[in-house]
Amino acid sequence: MSGRTESGTLTKRVGLENPGPAVSDGDGGTTQTWTACSPSPVWASIVPATVRDLEKVVAATVLATVTHLVTMRYHPQVTTQTRVIYGTRIFNVTGVVNSDEDDLETVALCAEVVS
Repeated sequence: MSGRTESGTLTKRVGLENPGPAVSDGDGGTTQTWTACSPSPVWASIVPATVRDLEKVVAATVLATVTHLVTMRYHPQVTTQTRVIYGTRIFNVTGVVNSDEDDLETVALCAEVVS
């Protein structure tokens, strides 16, 4: 990964959310809420993950739970607790790479939620 994503490749406007406070559901349990990261939404690229992509990103360790790579400008709030929203699609972040460790690009390794 070069850490230098061309802005023309970031063509998807995505929302980024982290877990918010749990809210009582009235039956003794709680419901998970989500809070938008700041800034959000952001421009990103979303591509299906291939084994070749994953080997580049995670040093030859193949992650079976990764379905897509979401690349964006560096975002310090993106963690493995974050979810990415694109239209009606939801992607759970399962791994995060700060390309070249230079705080220029974040690659979120994601698993699409299929309901």
